[in-house]
Amino acid sequence: MVEIAILGFGTVGSGVAELIDKNQDKIRRAVPEGVHVKYILDIREFPGSPYADRVVHDLDQIVSDPQIQVICETMGGKEPAYSFSKKALEHGISVCTSNKELVEAYGSDLMETARANGAGYLFEASVGGGIPILRPLRTSLAQEEITEVLGILNGTTNYILTRMERNGEAFDAVLADAQANGYAERNPAADIEGHDCARKIAILASLITGKKADYDRIPCEGITGITAADFAAASALGYAIKLLGAAKKEESGSWSVRTAPFLVPEGHPLYPVSDVFNGIWLHGNMVDDLMFYGRGAGKDATASAVVADVIELAQGGGKAPAWTEEKLPLSDGASQKSRFLMRLSRAEEEAARLSFENSAGEDTLTAVPDPDGILAAANETALLTGIISEREFEDRTAGLQLHGRIRVL
Repeated sequence: MVEIAILGFGTVGSGVAELIDKNQDKIRRAVPEGVHVKYILDIREFPGSPYADRVVHDLDQIVSDPQIQVICETMGGKEPAYSFSKKALEHGISVCTSNKELVEAYGSDLMETARANGAGYLFEASVGGGIPILRPLRTSLAQEEITEVLGILNGTTNYILTRMERNGEAFDAVLADAQANGYAERNPAADIEGHDCARKIAILASLITGKKADYDRIPCEGITGITAADFAAASALGYAIKLLGAAKKEESGSWSVRTAPFLVPEGHPLYPVSDVFNGIWLHGNMVDDLMFYGRGAGKDATASAVVADVIELAQGGGKAPAWTEEKLPLSDGASQKSRFLMRLSRAEEEAARLSFENSAGEDTLTAVPDPDGILAAANETALLTGIISEREFEDRTAGLQLHGRIRVL
């Protein structure tokens, strides 16, 4: 029997224990001796739980037990998750985690610690919940040069944007409903301001390139400024609005990595991804385009990804570091080019057109249709630019009072 321990018995941790019991016969097809949860580390007691007798409060009791082969870290946050994970690895115990904040900040250090001590370190559940994306990148696509990845990586924001698009609801009302239904945290800042998505695209970029893409070097925008008028303009153009993590290799060899709302065209694989679901699209130089879709969060889906790591670690995998501490060269965000959809008052439309004239004096802006009169009702107009750099866009709109601005994919 492969004996394991779980650190943190919250939503994900309890899901891991339940899944191992429920699907033990399936697990035995990959690990014939089976997997058993011997310890659960938590500061709380769980009277009445079928796992109450396994709860301990001292990490040393776990790491000093020679039977423990794998530890599942499902605590969240950087500390004590980092210290506990490192201590386990130093004892030669393999670790898997669902903790994106930990992986982004300390992943390379923990992977190197694992290698030095003959252990493994895996983190499939840290990106995309139940979607198998990191393992395919490490194994099935190890031979590929991945040049671009785009991801709807946060179910909370995708749920909010879907409700706003379908029902014309205001952001604040949908956020309150998402919190009431458990889709958003009481403090939703990490989701709605884009930080959760930014950490996940940082992990993906690091894994793809083998170099560390620091979260704090990635331009990050959230969805708090998106309004019904944005959806009206997007719909008129045949686009949906999605919060994306985006990473792309530039001709220079540097990578452009950011998190921001984008207009996604109808026909793109990410266009129909709605509600709490996630989608990840990527391009490889030989395999071409691939799309991964599924539940990006939730107890059962995330637990499934954690247990997949348990199985690989029990089989002796996860011992090759996925990236080093070397910094991934990131391009200047201001130099990145795209088209932009901008909203502004009708009174400023002429000034905007003058500002965007080209050297021949030609207007380079395209007016966005307003078939339902939503923009007109707000005394606004929406205009679409040509392909320009972010720096040029900021320069040309410096004297304008924009009501909104979204990049076009």
